[in-house]
Amino acid sequence: MTVLLCHCTCPDVRSADAIASALVEERLAACASVQPGMASVYRWQGRIERAEEVLLLVKTTRDRLAALTARIQALHPYDLPEIMAFETVGGSAPWLDWVEAETRAEPVA
Repeated sequence: MTVLLCHCTCPDVRSADAIASALVEERLAACASVQPGMASVYRWQGRIERAEEVLLLVKTTRDRLAALTARIQALHPYDLPEIMAFETVGGSAPWLDWVEAETRAEPVA
């Protein structure tokens, strides 16, 4: 199983926390870290924009990525939420196993 790190920006801690909680509760993510204090500069609808944002780092698996992406899109306040997934190329085997176990649709007893 491939573990992924997903990156998503949110407009504030409240929305990031709500998305993080839903993803973990629904077993779409093993963990989601909310990191406030990010400043973004981007082009949107022909204008240069600047915004304070919160970075959401989500740990999941390739098998759960499509469902996780759909859920973020359903919960996110932005018209076009930033959702990117990166493959892990290594790490602690017990931690990677934990991510896999926590993102199974049905938990193993």
